[in-house]
This record gives sequence, structure tokens and C-alpha cells, in this order.
Amino acid sequence: MTVRHDSKRPTAVVVGGGLAGITAALRLAEADHRVTLVESRPRLGGLAFSFKRGELTVDNGQHVFLRCCTAYRGLIDRLGAGRLVDLQPRLDVPVLGVSADGRRTLGRLRRAGLPVPLHLAGSLATYPHLSAVDRLRVVRAALALKLLDLDDPALDEISFGDWLRRQGQNAATLAAMWDLVGVATLNATADQTSLALAAMVFKTGLLSEPGASDIGMANVPLGAIHHDAARAELERAGVRVLLRARAVELKSAEQHAVRLDGDELLTADTVVLAGAQESAAALLPAGAIDRQERLAELGHAPILNVHVVYDRKLLRRPFFAALGSPVQWVFDRTAHSGLAVPGAQYLALSQSAVQDEIELPVAELRARYLPELERLLPAARGAEVLDFFVTRERTATFAPAPGTAPLRPAARTNLPGLLLAGSWTATGWPATMESAVRSGHAAADAALGAGRRPVDRGDGRWPR
Repeated sequence: MTVRHDSKRPTAVVVGGGLAGITAALRLAEADHRVTLVESRPRLGGLAFSFKRGELTVDNGQHVFLRCCTAYRGLIDRLGAGRLVDLQPRLDVPVLGVSADGRRTLGRLRRAGLPVPLHLAGSLATYPHLSAVDRLRVVRAALALKLLDLDDPALDEISFGDWLRRQGQNAATLAAMWDLVGVATLNATADQTSLALAAMVFKTGLLSEPGASDIGMANVPLGAIHHDAARAELERAGVRVLLRARAVELKSAEQHAVRLDGDELLTADTVVLAGAQESAAALLPAGAIDRQERLAELGHAPILNVHVVYDRKLLRRPFFAALGSPVQWVFDRTAHSGLAVPGAQYLALSQSAVQDEIELPVAELRARYLPELERLLPAARGAEVLDFFVTRERTATFAPAPGTAPLRPAARTNLPGLLLAGSWTATGWPATMESAVRSGHAAADAALGAGRRPVDRGDGRWPR
């Protein structure tokens, strides 16, 4: 790309170097803006990042995406990082159940090469974690979900759990199907989730087209994509990247001014606040958005990640989901981490919606989860634990509760040239990497006066 350096080009400051900020900055730079991206941390990537722990390279959490996440996949392609992620050719989720007496049962949720909804029929018919009657209950609810109108604002007023029970669902179907998927994608149980957001997830991911739910994940540390590749592309596009730089004040007049904690003042025609909801709220001038005082009502939901290094290989699959255990999802992170101990294996447990565990001491979490891993993986009983640690994201996502939709602001504010981005804004998606990227596109479109929604296209291509 050829970057002009004359002073007549419009200027932009993007505050926040997560996926939303990276997207907005790239789009504006490609539209011939002089862009400065400001990030308070020493790295890009927001809440999807890596760090070093001795010789290990550790992702702060297991971040996955689906084939239907076209905006995030488009960003990956724009960063030239397609080879750094893997995408299942067909959805295949091993689900390992363990009973109170220790009996283990392995089932699978996988799709066939058939049209919706038949693509999941064979898998559901043999799913051992539900009785034949309960499988029919799931089918009934899935057909009812398919009929819901996602544009109906009334869906946001009730919980997914209440709606499921009205469709004949019970504790077994909630645990083995709806919460198995929903907790991981929404970071909340069905009873804690707005029907609007849950319906969007299940309709888009499972009931839109056969391949929509195929699972993708990075095959390298997240930092290699969200920091290394992103920074290289930003700088190639002419974006000035300021790390360890915190925006402390925003003044809006004929031209916006962002003051940094070192007192540097950045003036710009356009400012995109692309950080977390609290940081955006702290910088927003009074009256910048409608119902601004209610932003604080958009609560948080935490995610806990438990990391265990064993002296031997216990898991021969890339990942599995668990039932009948506090363990939710287990991923093999050995190859991604640079683990140098011969024969050892590094497992990461991804635990969503764990408000009651997020502050527990490491020793208590160790006493809770190591015996559970032994129940799920009997070979762990004779294995030595070489390392055990946890990472905590106390404010990982906004809480997707009923009544959330009116609290999520659009990209445009009441002040010309001041825009919002972030997974917490009004993207229609829960707080995911996909939502973050979509919000960055929405902010760029608003700044450029595009008036279109290119990220809704199903091909995942970067808009030009």
C-alpha cells in the first residue's frame, strides 16, 4: 500500500489495541487517513493474548471461532495469518461424561454433509448423554428456535432458560446440550442469558448452514496473530502504534483531542474509543450517547483458565467437553506452548461463567480440578503434575442478561467524529472475537460514511 504523508489527509486516533481497534485502524488507514493507535498495554490483542511463563508461551485463555465468524476470519486473512489457524472440515466435538460412580461415557456432537437441520440428526440420534425422549425434546426446541425472528425486541426481555422450559426442556437437555454450547459461547447459563443473544448464537451457529458451526482455533500462540501479525500490518498500512500509552482525557470541539498520561496531546478529525466499556465510559464527554448513565448497568461475566502440565501424555484429542464434572472444556496446548519436556503434555481448562470460583486461591482450585481431571482421564492418577497455574479474566465479557440490548450503544455517538467500538457495543453478537471485529468495521463505516455492513457478507472477505 502507498501511504501519502501530506497534512491534508484526514486524521484519526483509535484508543484501544484489541481486535476492534486493530480493525478500525486498518480500515481507516486503507481509506487514506493518518491513524494513530493508542494502547495502554505493552501489546496488541486486547483480551486474546499470550505471555511467557518460563519456557512456556501461554495464551490467557482458549479463544475459538466458528466458520460463521466471517468478520474475524476476514481479519485473519487481512493479517496474512490464515496459515496460523486451523478450521475443522466438519464440526466434531467429543463430549466425555462421567457419573458419580466414575463411569465414563464418550459421545460426539458432529455434523454430516446434509442440509440443515439434517446435518446434526445422525449425531443427535446416537448421542449417549440424552435419552431417546430427551433427544426429541432437543429437536422440538431447535425447530422452535429456527422460527424465532431475531429482529423482535421482545426476545431480549426474557431468559433463554425460561423459553427453553416452555419448549419442554429439562435439566438433562439443559446440561447436555443447551448449556454445553451456550456457556462456552455466551459466558452465561441459559437462565442468565437473554433469549435474543442465545437465539442468535444457536440460529447462526447451528441452524443457518451446515458448516457454520465448524470450530477453528489458532495453531500458534495468540500473540503471534493478534500482536505480531497485527502490528506488522498496521505499520505497513502507515498506522502509528503507541504501546504503553494510556488515554486519560478526551476533549471534543471542532477537532477532537486525546491527552495521554505523558501529557502528549493527539488531535484528530475522528476518534474511535475501542477499549473496554469502563475505559470508554471514563473518556466519553457528557451527553455523547443516549442513556450514557446506564452504561454501568452492562455488567461483567468472568472466565477462569486452569493450566496443568503433566509429565506424560494423557489426552490424544485436541480438545473435549465434559459433563457431570465442574470441568467444562479441556484443550491440549502442548504444541502451541513450546513445552520442552520430552513426553510431557500441557492441558488448559476453559471455565466460563464461574462467578463463584474466579477469586478462589490457586491451592483451592488445584484441590478442586486435579481430582476432576483424574475422574475424566484415569491415566492422570499416576502422572506427575509438573506445573499448575491459573489465569483469571474477571471482566472477560459483558453479562448477556435479559434487558442487555438497550444498554449496548451503536458505533455513532451524538458528537460528530467520535465513535465507539468493542465487543460490548451493539453488534447483535455476544462478546466474542467476532463481535469485536464487527464493531471495528461498524466504527470505520460510520467514520467513512459508508452506510453499509460489509461484515455481514458470508464470504468473510475484507471489505474494499
